[in-house]
Amino acid sequence: MFNPTYTEEQAALVDTARKFTADTIIPAAHECDENERFPIEIFEAAFELGLMNAELPEAYGGLGLHTVDGCLIAEEIAYGCAAVATSLVCNHLGSLPLMIAGTEEQKTKWFGRLVDELCFVSYCCSEPEAGSDVASMKTRLTRDGNEWVLTGQKRWITNGGQASFYTGFATLDPKLRHKGITAFVVDREQKGVSVGKKEKKLGQRASETVDVLFDEVRLTDDQIIGEPGRGFAIAMETFDKSRPMIGAQCAGIIRRCLDESIAYAKERKTFGVPISNHQAIQFMIAEMAMAHEAVKLLYSKAAWEVDNGVRRSNTSAITKCMGADMAVKSATDAVQIFGGYGYTREYPVEKLYRDAKLMQIYEGTSQVQRMVIAKNLLMRS
Repeated sequence: MFNPTYTEEQAALVDTARKFTADTIIPAAHECDENERFPIEIFEAAFELGLMNAELPEAYGGLGLHTVDGCLIAEEIAYGCAAVATSLVCNHLGSLPLMIAGTEEQKTKWFGRLVDELCFVSYCCSEPEAGSDVASMKTRLTRDGNEWVLTGQKRWITNGGQASFYTGFATLDPKLRHKGITAFVVDREQKGVSVGKKEKKLGQRASETVDVLFDEVRLTDDQIIGEPGRGFAIAMETFDKSRPMIGAQCAGIIRRCLDESIAYAKERKTFGVPISNHQAIQFMIAEMAMAHEAVKLLYSKAAWEVDNGVRRSNTSAITKCMGADMAVKSATDAVQIFGGYGYTREYPVEKLYRDAKLMQIYEGTSQVQRMVIAKNLLMRS
């Protein structure tokens, strides 16, 4: 049964991640955002500390931590910088198709690369005309003798230019819709693989986002994940298992908004008293605290369900949707509390405001989450 308490080991993990965030991420976050710089030195330090690839199974050289553990790390990292958190947890997202449906040989080969040294894997699902509607993807996998030929364009790929390999999805025939989707893994150095321009984004600027292009890339059978034509289920299970971590990042953003707002409200004075004395400010701060508690409980439950094999519940979608919406609202209120100063880049709430918006968009928009939730409920009725 779900128990929303944490072990001593998990508390120690939080302390480690929190100290790393305070000492390494927060001091660099503003500069990385301003210059849209991918902070490789932060990821190297996180890798050495064991904060990356934490959920890779011990059998393949990983730490074998649970989804709950990974979420606790994600919240702490997002508190410091959502962009760093997005890029740090991307290895988990990219590894999930292999965790879900990979063979022993595939897991040994590809996970071994992630644990030997700092290495990135990107998840290639979205396309220029296929984001929320995964089944409409056009990237093709065609059989040619003993090989497969992969051709297509993937868009909005986190860490795409940094990745050493990619997991992704293509279709055997667009007319088959979800029944044609097939999962694959491909090396960055294979002939025909290339990367497009780096996107200029509203927020999360320290996280790299690019197109990944496949031009008649030849794959062998051992690069196909699961059975051909059965990839849609892998993609959906991947999202079910990754969304708790998005909720955890939202919790980190909300808590940072709360802490920054409390500190500023105690310092800033209007009408002769700190603005923390005004009920209007108190209400916004109270709502941030309520949001953090709710989202933390939600992501903890969603992660617990993943760890305990509970499948196709609504909890992951609710976590992602509510977490994202509450993060945006908390960031909006934080800017409001700071007033004119909050609208400048001198204070961190402006960055929190821009960073939070992406949480409502990537890995399934808030509107798509509502569709998933409603569909699940109506199918059970």
